[in-house]
Amino acid sequence: MAVEQVETLVIGGGQAGLSMSEQLSKQGLKHLVLERHRIAERWRTERWDGLHANGPAWHDRFAAMTIAGVEPDGFASRDQMVAYFEAYAERIAAPVRSGVEVTALRRKPDGSGFRAETAAGVIEATNVIAATGPFQRGIVPDVVPADSGIVQMHSTAYRNPAQLPPGAVLVVGAGSSGTQIADELARAGRAVYLCVGQHQRPPRRYRGQDFCYWLGVLGLWNLPRDPAAQHVTIAVSGAYGGHSINFRRLARSGVTLLGRLDGCTGGTLHIAPDLVRNLAEGDASYLALLDAADAYVARTGIDLPEEPAARIPEPDPDCVTNPILRLNLRDAGIGSIIWATGFKLDFGWLHAGVFDANGTPLHQRGVTDVPGLYFLGLSWLSRRASSFIFGVEADAAFLAEHIAGLG
Repeated sequence: MAVEQVETLVIGGGQAGLSMSEQLSKQGLKHLVLERHRIAERWRTERWDGLHANGPAWHDRFAAMTIAGVEPDGFASRDQMVAYFEAYAERIAAPVRSGVEVTALRRKPDGSGFRAETAAGVIEATNVIAATGPFQRGIVPDVVPADSGIVQMHSTAYRNPAQLPPGAVLVVGAGSSGTQIADELARAGRAVYLCVGQHQRPPRRYRGQDFCYWLGVLGLWNLPRDPAAQHVTIAVSGAYGGHSINFRRLARSGVTLLGRLDGCTGGTLHIAPDLVRNLAEGDASYLALLDAADAYVARTGIDLPEEPAARIPEPDPDCVTNPILRLNLRDAGIGSIIWATGFKLDFGWLHAGVFDANGTPLHQRGVTDVPGLYFLGLSWLSRRASSFIFGVEADAAFLAEHIAGLG
């Protein structure tokens, strides 16, 4: 089989890969995009049925195209986002080849480029951009034994309440995924336990503007990459028209809040005594954004209505004032556990010596020390917005200019 030659190879056909394709085309650079399944595959098969984008449609999109069928302040559904990515790929005439997985990528022995091994044959390229995103492999902690008789799954495998066996559901992780899934299950009449760890809890809207607007005008989307900073999950929802996550309100709807899951012995969960502290830290992040927004309004004089009700605290439910520190799975009737515990990177196919001891890519704004090898779409690639659909374009433009010799 003949070896295919391309100038630039983009691996991944999601938002990062499509954005990279658009920017390469703007520079007149020939390229090929390989997608192991279909465009936006993670939206199709690794997200639950009721998922909506966490940002409003005016914000969570590419700059050149709006989302069909969604009002600017609305929140696109999973299927609408898939259709959007497909339409965008067609609009920019992205040269996407679907159903082709890169199983290995290595530098050519003479250093003139790279050799990608795929099930469809070998492709050699002068430049390669790894645009496979930050959500690659779901993390499932080894806490509850697999032979416990309880159905366990990562949030990427959850689809809807009817999928789960009878009984209560334990959701571990209180970021956007965990809280939205817990909310959905409670609305479906399920008994739900939710482990709440450290988090930030922005208001969905404040003084008539979405929190995405406030992060923009306050310059928080452009916070620079800090390799030493610890990741803190954000709890916010685009479901049911979009709303702020309020854990105390969730508890009133029937969700039993727990602290961080610390272990499991003989079918009994050990819960850390940190629920009150975690909620307080989330409240502090919420109030800090309100304070920053108020200061911005006062400084700029823009006409936005005051919203004093946003600062009225909710009363603590019993599960907060009398936190559960031990929970027997059988006594609680828990039949399933959903691990909304985040993701880890998986670059096992990339053999180029550009990773640290933890498998994290080494780069500066996506540019590695290996000539011609780049990363795109990773969390905090260059700034806070880097892994978001609205933020990846700036990084893609930078890389395209670098490849074109303009950077």
